[in-house]
Amino acid sequence: MISSLDAVKAINDVRADAVVVGTMTPNRYWESVTENPDLDLPIFGGMGKASSVALGIAIAQPDKKVLCLDGDGSLLMNLGTLVTTAGTAPENLVHFVFEDGGYFTTGGQPVPGSGSVDLAGMARDAGFAESYEFSDLEDLASELPRIFEQSGPIFVCLKVNHPPTPPPFYMGKTGPEMIRLAKILRGK
Repeated sequence: MISSLDAVKAINDVRADAVVVGTMTPNRYWESVTENPDLDLPIFGGMGKASSVALGIAIAQPDKKVLCLDGDGSLLMNLGTLVTTAGTAPENLVHFVFEDGGYFTTGGQPVPGSGSVDLAGMARDAGFAESYEFSDLEDLASELPRIFEQSGPIFVCLKVNHPPTPPPFYMGKTGPEMIRLAKILRGK
């Protein structure tokens, strides 16, 4: 298993100027490591929708790398996004799923199918250009630069766990911060 905090650190190390769309559990960790918060778009109040928002940004900004930081429960709430993403085939999208087997942010309720569902296999079967699964930090860190160079869409399932005291739940950007991000994404 990979610590969720170590996973976001490894992603941040190769992120460069990619837009990061995150939700739920990954947001708890991302806020503490991001080095380019102007290009972060945390999704709150729309569990399961980060992948759809990331897909829209990837389509609208084909020259900009877009990373989706998703949870396993969030993905399962919007599973059709795998087929939609694969069908649209944005070459600039990397969809990370933090698989911990529970709705960690909302109290740890078990995710349906936890331990028996192959999320990386589902993405591969949906038609993603590449699909990976990692449970070892060193393997993830060594493969991320190569993954970021590939044409997408790319799916990366991370088998994660959490520290005894996770970071607080970050509640997102303010209205003015969202407007500033929209202008950056439009190139203004």
